[in-house]
Amino acid sequence: MTKKWYALYTKSRSEKKVSQLLTDKGIECYLPLEKKLKIWSDRKKWVEEPFIRSYIFVHIEEENLQKALNTPGVVTVIRFEGKPASVREEQLKMIESILSSEEDYELSTEQFEPGEQVVIERGSLKGFYGELIHHLNKYKVLIRIESIHQNILVRLNPSFLKKV
Repeated sequence: MTKKWYALYTKSRSEKKVSQLLTDKGIECYLPLEKKLKIWSDRKKWVEEPFIRSYIFVHIEEENLQKALNTPGVVTVIRFEGKPASVREEQLKMIESILSSEEDYELSTEQFEPGEQVVIERGSLKGFYGELIHHLNKYKVLIRIESIHQNILVRLNPSFLKKV
């Protein structure tokens, strides 16, 4: 029995609660959070919000997925061709690196036409591969997380990139 990372889809705004419930069950999980400044009419406050809304990642054997699915707030496991779709650990490490970096990033579910494949050679994201795209009059690197149909756009200095 080999543990793999799987993406679970949760009820809206339930990600943190689901994370706590899974941890309480002894299930290793990863909920990528980003800090955002929220501004109300009377105050400002830094809050941590899920980077990818309604998704949480669990590290578990496929045979034990039902234990995670029986957690309140979990809707389903993301599937590909009818089977639970595993997420490569490198992609989760890449999300962690992006969130901890000083790079300018944004999350997008928009589908893009394939472009030039590039590798990031310098900076905090060194070693990651992506696709160079032109988006909103800026050059960015698109990093796809295929299993959950999410894309991360990172604006980088072009000197950091090399064609693959």
